[in-house]
Amino acid sequence: MLHSLAVISTLLGVSSLAAAGSMAFFRNTGSSCPAHYTEWATTPHAPFSTGPLRIPSMRPPPECRSFTSAAVEKALSRISAQITDPDVRQLLINIMPNTLDTAIAWHYPGKKGKPDYPYTFVITGDINAQWTRDSTNQLLPLLPYAETDASLNTLIAGLVNMQAEQIAAYPFANAYKPPARSGLVPGENGWARGDSVHPPFDLRTVFEAKFEIDSLAAFFKLSTAFWRQQQQDADSLLDMGVWRRAVTIAVELLVQLQAPTFDSEQRLTDATVRFVRTANTPTESSFGGGRGNPIRRTGMVRTLFRPSDDSVIFPFLVPANAMLAVELRALADMLDSTGDVTIASRSRRLAEDITRGIYEFGTAEHPKYGQVFAYEVDGYGSRLLMDDANVPSLLALPYLGFVNATDPIYQNTRRMLLSPDNPWYFSNGTSGLLSGIGSPHTGFRKVWPMSVAIQALTSDDQQEIVDAVRMLAASTSGLGLMHESVDIDSANGNSFTRPWFAWCNGVVSELITRVVFEYPGLL
Repeated sequence: MLHSLAVISTLLGVSSLAAAGSMAFFRNTGSSCPAHYTEWATTPHAPFSTGPLRIPSMRPPPECRSFTSAAVEKALSRISAQITDPDVRQLLINIMPNTLDTAIAWHYPGKKGKPDYPYTFVITGDINAQWTRDSTNQLLPLLPYAETDASLNTLIAGLVNMQAEQIAAYPFANAYKPPARSGLVPGENGWARGDSVHPPFDLRTVFEAKFEIDSLAAFFKLSTAFWRQQQQDADSLLDMGVWRRAVTIAVELLVQLQAPTFDSEQRLTDATVRFVRTANTPTESSFGGGRGNPIRRTGMVRTLFRPSDDSVIFPFLVPANAMLAVELRALADMLDSTGDVTIASRSRRLAEDITRGIYEFGTAEHPKYGQVFAYEVDGYGSRLLMDDANVPSLLALPYLGFVNATDPIYQNTRRMLLSPDNPWYFSNGTSGLLSGIGSPHTGFRKVWPMSVAIQALTSDDQQEIVDAVRMLAASTSGLGLMHESVDIDSANGNSFTRPWFAWCNGVVSELITRVVFEYPGLL
């Protein structure tokens, strides 16, 4: 993975548009800048690559970019120079800096010598809000370059502080609005409140209140990754008081959500979180009056929604629990070093409970593939055998650090997932455009490029990896950027969702970079 690679550049980065109150370019920072990057993303721009795909140049003009890192620019030049395929080279140039170019909606760098910490608000792309999960995955692949780039280091620290502030205020949300002090006009989400959401929230802060345990895991992941790399500067850049409060709230909440639906006398236990919404699709609300379907205690933590923002069927979402177990252990190590031994011990015990629960309740014996991981379970014996493209997913378990890619249960599961025995795996042998995993979030016959990238990131088969990169390069509908999903029955992939999806751009750039480092000459 990219975040395990050595930093390429030795130059310090220089931030542009990073002063207090600065805005992303879609707020029209210059007369030559489009009003919104979606306009730019849906029109091919010259010069085009010289390969058969003629990938356009999709970076906005330098004066319109929301943040610039000299270290990332240097790394991008060096990595792209090692790619001989002109289409893949241009694709990487477009997508590796996409979050920095387009999605840093607000960055306050703080003031040196004062207890004045940096803050960063990162939008997910074409939706004007910050998802905890997306923002972590958007900046985490760029963390290695922060070692030699003070401005990038401050930018990422600002995101840790922003996430901590948001979670300390309301840990049940999946997406947040910018703080009032940013001066940004917040995105509106008219259905966010729902009909019955518990605990209630402030619409000035929360963009959407779907509770997803991977959001908290993503906060832990970014925090601990930043701390491991920047231990010397962490105290000066991170507001540790707010961060500790957010972590304590999150861990205590996760422990509460291990509780079963009914006590030993079959009485309803207290529902820590509920979500009910009137909608024209069932995935936008929750079963059981907002509680979710019944569960028995397993050691795992229940959730109401998947990382796709769709409701779960069975509340123990196995891949999200797997991610939690990994990140809680990393969090415990960090807390030990900062002297927070009580919450560290609680985090470590919770990780052990979750892991034990996954292996005891979260696996199933498949008649064709043998023992496999289930996607969702309830502790009563019900299991859902499928996968969703959104990470955390079962396909991504090695990428998340939960198992080694050679683990026999994972290998059995992988064979099942990458076949029609996974109801959300789609392939069009006629067009050969994309084969991979989709999501109920976008419907049938729509493959997510993210799943193709994860398939390659969890493989050491060079042909499988090359095939994945080629499929991804061919899936952009001539726009040179990654989409959320692609209709594999459409001509040349011209039917897709989301022209500007920064998270997927980051994951695919992570894949291409990994291939350049680990398999020189393959691209």
